[in-house]
Amino acid sequence: MTYQETINWMFNQLPMYQNQGASAYKKDLTNTVLLSNHIGNPEKHLKCIHVAGTNGKGSTSHLLASVLQEAGFKVGLYTSPHLKDFRERIKINGEEISEAFIVEFIVKNKVFFEEHQLSFFEMTVGLAFDYFVKEKTDINIIEVGMGGRLDSTNIITPLISVITNIGLDHTQFLGNSLESIAFEKAGIIKEDIPVVIGEYTNETKSVFLDKATTTHSSIYFASDEITDTFPSELQGNYQVHNKKTVLKTIRVLQQQNKFKIADDNIKNGFQKVIKNTGLQGRWQQLSECPKVICDTAHNSDGLKSVLNQIQNEKFETLHFVLGVVNDKNLDEILPLFPKDAKYYFCKPNILRGLDAGILQHKAKEFQLQGKVYVSVSNAYQEALKNASKNDFIYIGGSTFVVAEIL
Repeated sequence: MTYQETINWMFNQLPMYQNQGASAYKKDLTNTVLLSNHIGNPEKHLKCIHVAGTNGKGSTSHLLASVLQEAGFKVGLYTSPHLKDFRERIKINGEEISEAFIVEFIVKNKVFFEEHQLSFFEMTVGLAFDYFVKEKTDINIIEVGMGGRLDSTNIITPLISVITNIGLDHTQFLGNSLESIAFEKAGIIKEDIPVVIGEYTNETKSVFLDKATTTHSSIYFASDEITDTFPSELQGNYQVHNKKTVLKTIRVLQQQNKFKIADDNIKNGFQKVIKNTGLQGRWQQLSECPKVICDTAHNSDGLKSVLNQIQNEKFETLHFVLGVVNDKNLDEILPLFPKDAKYYFCKPNILRGLDAGILQHKAKEFQLQGKVYVSVSNAYQEALKNASKNDFIYIGGSTFVVAEIL
C-alpha cells in the first residue's frame, strides 16, 4: 500500500469522527486495550502529560511541547484533528511522523483492525504510542480526542493531568450540563498523579475537587495561582488562559525533579511555539489590508472569546466566511455573531459539513444576512473581492473551514 492508499483506507473503511460524527464515537476502552496488548503495551513505556478540556487543548499541548523542546528534550506530540495532512497529529520535536512508518504500522496490523472493527481514532492512538516508544522520546504531550474518561488516550498513566476548561460542547456524548462534562474530563485524573486545572466555574470546581480527593491527587488551579506569564507568538486574547495553564504545569513538572527546565526555556518556548511545533489556525493572520484572521474556534465558549477580540479591532466593514458541521447547535452559536456584518455561508468539504443553504436559512432567524457559496474557497475569494483595505475578514465556524483556507 502507498501512503495515500493507506490513509484512504483508514478514512473510508473504519469509523472516523471527523467525517461521520456520532456513529464513530465509542464509549468504551475495550478495543484500545486490546490493541495496546496486541502491540506490546507501548503506553507503559512512555512519560506523558495528558491534556483534556473543551477549548485550548491544542494550544496548551503545543505550548508545552515547545517549552520542553527548548529545554533540550525529545518531545512527542499527539493532537487531533489535523488541518491538512493526517501526519500533523503525530510529531516529534515538530517533525511529522513519516509516511513509511504509518504504512508499515497499518499493513502489519490491518487484519487485527478489521477483525476487531477498530475506529479510526483507536488506530491512531496505538500508532502514536508505538511510534513514540520506537523513537525513544523523553516526554510526550498527549491531547485527549473527546471527553477524557472513555477517550482512547486514557490508557496512559501520566506525570501530570491537565484540564484546560469546561464548556458545553459534544453534549450528545458528554452530557448537557457543565457538571456532567467536567465529570467526563476529570476521568483523566489518576491515582496519586497531580492535576492542573486551567479555568473553572463553581459547578466544575467541586467536580474536580471531589475526583482529586478520591484519587489522592494534588490539584492546582492555574487561574488562581499564576498572575503573570511570558509573551507568546500566539496572538488570540484567549491564549492568556492557556499560557497560565502551561506555566503552572511546567512548575509542577519542575517540582517532580525529573526534567530540568529553565525560565529561559519557557520564555523561548512561548515565543517560538509556531516555529517549534507548526501550530496553525489560532488567531492566524493571513493578510494585512484587508486584515484577514482565521481561527478554529467552533463552540460557544471559543467563539465568544474570538468575537470579543474582533470587536476590539478597527475596521470599516466586517466580513465573515462561515461554515459549520451538521451536529453544531446553531441556536447556541448564531446569536453570538454581530448583525451588522456581511456573511459568506459555505459548507466545509467533509461528510459532516452542514449545507450552506441550511446555515443561511437558520442565520436569517438571527438577522445575519449573507449569500451562499459553493465552496469555502469561493466564499473567501468573494469576501476578498468585496472588502476594502480597511475592512476585516474572519474565517471560521469550524476547524474544517480553516483547514480548507490554509
